[in-house]
Amino acid sequence: MTQSSGVFIQSTETDPVVRAGAVIRTEYERLHALLTTFVEPQPTAGAGDGAGDGEGSGTGDAEGAPDRATTASPASASASVTTTATTGVVGEIRRHLTASAETLHAAAAHAPESRLLVSALRIARSALDRHVDALDAAGDSASATAAAQRVEAVLSVHRAVEEDVLLPALAALPGGVLPPLVADYETLLRGGSLDTSAVIDVRPVPREQRHPLVFARYARLTPGGTFTLVNNHDPKPLHKQFEAAHPGAYTWDYVERGPAKWQIRIGRPNHRPCT
Repeated sequence: MTQSSGVFIQSTETDPVVRAGAVIRTEYERLHALLTTFVEPQPTAGAGDGAGDGEGSGTGDAEGAPDRATTASPASASASVTTTATTGVVGEIRRHLTASAETLHAAAAHAPESRLLVSALRIARSALDRHVDALDAAGDSASATAAAQRVEAVLSVHRAVEEDVLLPALAALPGGVLPPLVADYETLLRGGSLDTSAVIDVRPVPREQRHPLVFARYARLTPGGTFTLVNNHDPKPLHKQFEAAHPGAYTWDYVERGPAKWQIRIGRPNHRPCT
């Protein structure tokens, strides 16, 4: 029993879906914590400041006027703070959505097995964008809270679909694309940029990392896009994997055929293959 448990723990630590899920989960939990600042009840401005006790309540004397001015000030300050805070939260949410779309979603959008899933995620993304815009435009605590609750509800659906459906679908694609895609996702979250160079030289790359790197680069190609692979041998096994994973949905043209250096231009055609 102890031996089986140890094997299970070891396998989950190296499972790409488990590791990718941990990254996605951490980011969603961070966004949830940011949104909680709006969802939690906020104190009402002026509450408990002598309301109803008759002091400074419209008597018209000199002592009453400052009280009324002071009561109005916190409400204005609250609206100002809310606007400043929403700007930061909205920026973080949009960064996450862009990172997901340009890595995980982009890779799955071109695979027949997950194309419809990405279409559904994009429909939900449209609704989410509207709620995020509303949060960005919120001018008071009440409207910010309402918008934040809607954003959080849709984000919860996104998290469930990405963790439970999208990540396993990506892991099932040939070429081991999930780990490099998650690495790209984290790069964008940190404010970095992805390598979109027209040439990928895999000669200095460890052999076990070459195919995933090439497939991840292909996954980010838009229709009509290409890149050139540079290798020290004819990558026939990689070609076979492309044919199995993307039949009729890629181009493979030799630019240079050895003997010491091989160059292949790999692309995504403008048309979709018949399925």
